[in-house]
Amino acid sequence: MLLAVLAGCSPAGPQAPETERNGPTGAVPAGLDRFYGQPLTWENCAGYAKADVDRGPLTTTAGVRCARLTVPLDYAEPDGDTITIGVLRKPATRPDQRIGSLVINPGGPGAAGLATAARLSGASTLDERFDFVGFDPRGVGSSEPTVRCLTDAERDAERADDDELDTSPSGVAKVEADERDYAAKCAQRTGKGAAMLANIGTRDVVRDIDVLRSVLGDEKLTYLGYSYGTRIGSVYAETFPGNVRAMVLDGALDPTQDAVAELVAQAEGFQRAFTDFVAWCVQRQDCALGRDANRAQARYQELTRPLGERPVDVGDGRRLSYSDATTAVIQALYSEDLWELLNTGLNELRQNRARTLMLLADSYLERGPDGRYSTTQDAFTAVRCVDDPRVTDKAVVREAQRRYKAAAPFLDDGRPPTDSLDACAFWPVPNSGQPHLPAAGGLPPVLVISTTGDPATPYDAGVALAKALGGALLTYEATQHTAFLQGSACVDAAGAAYLTDLRLPPEGTRCSA
Repeated sequence: MLLAVLAGCSPAGPQAPETERNGPTGAVPAGLDRFYGQPLTWENCAGYAKADVDRGPLTTTAGVRCARLTVPLDYAEPDGDTITIGVLRKPATRPDQRIGSLVINPGGPGAAGLATAARLSGASTLDERFDFVGFDPRGVGSSEPTVRCLTDAERDAERADDDELDTSPSGVAKVEADERDYAAKCAQRTGKGAAMLANIGTRDVVRDIDVLRSVLGDEKLTYLGYSYGTRIGSVYAETFPGNVRAMVLDGALDPTQDAVAELVAQAEGFQRAFTDFVAWCVQRQDCALGRDANRAQARYQELTRPLGERPVDVGDGRRLSYSDATTAVIQALYSEDLWELLNTGLNELRQNRARTLMLLADSYLERGPDGRYSTTQDAFTAVRCVDDPRVTDKAVVREAQRRYKAAAPFLDDGRPPTDSLDACAFWPVPNSGQPHLPAAGGLPPVLVISTTGDPATPYDAGVALAKALGGALLTYEATQHTAFLQGSACVDAAGAAYLTDLRLPPEGTRCSA
């Protein structure tokens, strides 16, 4: 998921709604004319903020307006039920030099995109030439209906419960019962039920983006996708290759990796990031893991493993569990900017305190100060369960857990691998996608950005995606997740030149932090 980028903001005063019709523009698939040609009514964005973290960008960023896009629930039945997609636009500041819309997805899957577009609109001069457009993918954020599985109280209870550490037959049975119950709640509590869950995958999101392209008045799509957003970009490129003007895909997923291979590759990435953190930490007098890099991993496990039996009280009836501590560390390993907080949190844990680690875990899981969660985690699961074939073979699950622990030994909880099935094994609808090598004949050159020390989407995945799409690869030498419009002048210049002038960087171009 893309880390927040602060944009220059000023209060956005109330404006009357304004209806605008630009489409249909470009190619329109059969039976979808009314969607591709629909008007949008732009209004103030305050009512579109569904999470505390989004409220500021949507209410204080000057010039942003929001609207609801209507799309089919099931594209195979365009005359059937419909749903709506939340959209934000900040118009280009130099309309006489405007190129078109830059449609942005921050990743996830399940991440809301309105606030990201608002934040990024002030991060470069690209907002002079492009309308910055964000959208909340179907089932997410301001889009309706929203995927919803757990209540806030149930999510808190789930986080406090380290049942997954019990690898006994009874422990595995309890975990699977909880996962089965979770899948059932998703179908019961999500608007339009199983039909919504069946049509929430990447296959359907790219169809929504093409409707959005037309309604915005763009004959060709200019797209910026981060992390999982690169999978959206890859599938869009394969589905609508003739509708692409330009794509920047940053922090790529390998389109050919199955869920197990992706899990193991991500584990390797986080292990490398942890090793980099240790190298930074041991140079400090206050390093929570000591001054000996060879002992740091063992000291980390000595701090965290006991949480499985003895969670640390943080007040307000909450306790830091082992799983919460792991979530906190993973959050901090996404960016070197968070290493200071991670060291502080681990030092607190040495003193049986856990406030900072709980704050990091809350940030990752999008729990607000009021105890309310966004629905990102529910949407994440819902999309992954239909984007990939489910894994129900317990031998495969056990081997995946073994490989994960071997790839990221710092995350080894000291217990044998488990073979408990996850929620996707009990999902009420079949998958609608699967990993494959994209075939996108006629696609114009795209730009893939891959970071050498990216913990969440390892560098080699970007290499694979660039090759699969016949695109150019820009390498960024740093330890963080994604790079474009996040402070690197070199990366930003290369990306901007491509988006504005379609000028790709020379082969082998590398930028460094």
